[in-house]
Amino acid sequence: MTNRPQVPAVRDERSARQDTCRCFDQDRATNRRRVAFHAEQQDTSAPGWLRLLDLVEEAAADGREEFHPLQGLPAEERRQIVTLPPTIARLTAVRRLGLYGSNLVRVPPEIGAMSALEDLDVYTSYRLHWLPYELTRCPRLRRSLVSTRALYGNEKTRPPFPPLDRQPREGGTGAVCSVCGGPAARPRRVWITLRVATDVLPLLVDACSKACVAALPTPPEGYVRSPHSGGPTVQQPVADHWFPPERRAVRHETRNRHRTEQGGTP
Repeated sequence: MTNRPQVPAVRDERSARQDTCRCFDQDRATNRRRVAFHAEQQDTSAPGWLRLLDLVEEAAADGREEFHPLQGLPAEERRQIVTLPPTIARLTAVRRLGLYGSNLVRVPPEIGAMSALEDLDVYTSYRLHWLPYELTRCPRLRRSLVSTRALYGNEKTRPPFPPLDRQPREGGTGAVCSVCGGPAARPRRVWITLRVATDVLPLLVDACSKACVAALPTPPEGYVRSPHSGGPTVQQPVADHWFPPERRAVRHETRNRHRTEQGGTP
């Protein structure tokens, strides 16, 4: 009798609900100079997407303060959801948005209309590398949980930023300025890294003019200090990965002290 290797009946829990991301090494710094956006488009006929639309409508109708749309969904349906619908703008009562372990590759700019949002959890969403600048419009947002090693330009490994063009973001209207809220028929797209809630996040901006780009806040120390268009020419600070452990510990202590002095969370 021939012994054949047994094929696992079920994939491990994470791979069942989340696709593997190979955009860049999330564990160590490399000399990689180019990355690209995830190309996946949302399948609007998928059962998981249709269920998400219903859940958003239910949450908007009953005015709930906590929204965890992935909880209770089968793993395969969770895997089918790679973005959120623009209708999340209706969730104006939601204070806590839980998207732990999602398969998201983007979040639409309509999240900026969630005026009561205080707590955003996208931890272990390893394919989510950036967030929209409109997140800064959530005036009550104070706490975030993000897998920082998955973010473009993070201080640990410094993966590069994708180069930008003038095409509007998939998932949004592409006609509204991220900064002033005015019309942006031909948006100027830039990256900027800012502290939002308890994390430093790479944010994608669609600006209507040079003036709106100039009005963007100054990024924190230790990151690219001005808006930029991404690509291999962007010069980032040295990744923590390249420093010896003792030097790394001093850098982290200094950063944490600085953040505490500014009223943030270490």
